[in-house]
Amino acid sequence: MLKKWKQQSPYHLMLIPSVILVFIFSYIPFYGLIIAFQKYNPGLGFNSPWVGWDNFTHVFNQPNFVRTIWNTLYMSIFKMIGGIVVPVIFALLLNEVMHNGIKRTFQTLVYIPNFLSWVIMAGIMLDILSADGIVNTFLGLFGVKPISFLGTPSLFPWTMIVSDIWKGFGFGTVVYLAALTSIDPGLYEAAVIDGAKRWKQTIYITLPLLMPTIVLMSVLSLGNVLNAGFDQIYNLYSPVVYQTGDIIDTYVYRLGIQQAQYSIATAVGLFKSVISCILVAVSYILAYRVAGYRIF
Repeated sequence: MLKKWKQQSPYHLMLIPSVILVFIFSYIPFYGLIIAFQKYNPGLGFNSPWVGWDNFTHVFNQPNFVRTIWNTLYMSIFKMIGGIVVPVIFALLLNEVMHNGIKRTFQTLVYIPNFLSWVIMAGIMLDILSADGIVNTFLGLFGVKPISFLGTPSLFPWTMIVSDIWKGFGFGTVVYLAALTSIDPGLYEAAVIDGAKRWKQTIYITLPLLMPTIVLMSVLSLGNVLNAGFDQIYNLYSPVVYQTGDIIDTYVYRLGIQQAQYSIATAVGLFKSVISCILVAVSYILAYRVAGYRIF
C-alpha cells in the first residue's frame, strides 16, 4: 500500500493546482445561485428580498424565453446529427484513399478549423458570406442575387448549423478513422473471396463494426443538447435574427450583462444547468448500457 502511494503521490500532487482552481471558479460561485430566488439589488447584495420561485414564473411566461428554448434545441439537435453523419461519411471516404500522403493532407486540412476560435472563424464567415464574398460570387455565376446568410432569419440557423459542422467534423473524422484501423483486415479478405465488392464490404463489415463508436459518440453528445454554441452565435448574430438565432446562452447574456436583470438571468442559467446536468447523467448511463463505455 505504501509503495503504491509513493508511486502515485506525484500524480496526485500535480492535480492539486487544478482542484484548487476548480473549487475557486466552479464551486464557490454556487453560492451566487441564491440570486435566482431573490429580487436582487446590487446595493443590498445577497441580503436582497427573497421572492422564491417568482423569477422562474416570470421567465416561463415570457414568449421570448420559450422561443430561445426552441431555437437552442433546433440548432443543437441538427448540429449533433451533422456532427455524426458528416465525419462518418468523410472517414469512410478517406479510408478508401490508398496514398498515405494524400490521406494525411486531407486529414490535416479538415482538422485545422477545429483549432481556430469562433472569434477568428466569425471573421472568416463574415468575409466569405458577405455580398461580395466567395459564396455569393459563386452563386452569382448562376444568376443568383446576393443572399444575406447572416441577416435573413430563415437562413441564419442553417448557416450556424453548417458552419459548426464544417468547423468540428475534422475531430470526429480522426475518431472514426481510429475506429476503422481496429477492424480486422481478415474480414475484408474473406469478403473478397466470397465476391463482395467495396460497397457490400462497407455495408456488411465496416458500418456494423463502426456502429458501437457511432452510438457512443451520439449518446455522449446528448449532454450538450442545450449548448447550441454561445461563442458562435454571439459573434455572428444581430438583432435582425433574434427571432430564429437567439439561444438560451445569448438570452442570459443580454439579460444579465446588458440589461442588468441579474435575478432573471440567474434563474434562466440555473434552469439550463439543472437540465444539462440531468442530460449528462443520462448520456453516461446510456453510453454504459448501450456501448459499454465507462468513465473509470
